[in-house]
Amino acid sequence: MPTAETPDLSYPIGLADEVTEPLTASQRTAYIQQIAALPAQLTAIAREVGGTRLQQPYRPGGWTGRQVIHHVADSHLNCYIRYRLALTEDSPTIRPYDQEAWAELPDVEATPITVSLAMLEALHTRWTTLLHHLTDAQWQRTFYHPGYQQNFTLDQALAMYAWHGRHHVAHIAGLLALPTEAE
Repeated sequence: MPTAETPDLSYPIGLADEVTEPLTASQRTAYIQQIAALPAQLTAIAREVGGTRLQQPYRPGGWTGRQVIHHVADSHLNCYIRYRLALTEDSPTIRPYDQEAWAELPDVEATPITVSLAMLEALHTRWTTLLHHLTDAQWQRTFYHPGYQQNFTLDQALAMYAWHGRHHVAHIAGLLALPTEAE
């Protein structure tokens, strides 16, 4: 059990907010601001951590910082597509993906993190533009996730992915506490 002395490195900011009711306009605005800010935050913390530490896992058995950054780009691209599907189809069934297997693909090691950071910057520009233009009714549109066997509203996905970004920024920030291999 995590304590103040031994935090849960898997969930350094805790679990995501559970959304059971439609979000208010101010809640949506706050979550959209978090999504908009993520690319700059992730870029800044990656620069601060530096290349050597990014090659280290953020916890025993966890991904390296490099894998986390590429994962965030993969995950948020998938979510953006899920939004577009939900807005153009009636409760579409989305295609889950094996994020562990994706983190092991050769492009993760071979591609500079700057590529995924630039991808996130462009993606989040498009995504937040879309989010700012949704109606209250559109926020309640859903997609079905077969892995969870559950429908998710776009409100729920907004809260989840705002958390997801903060969650992984905290993972990267946690690398600052680790010695570099040279130390």
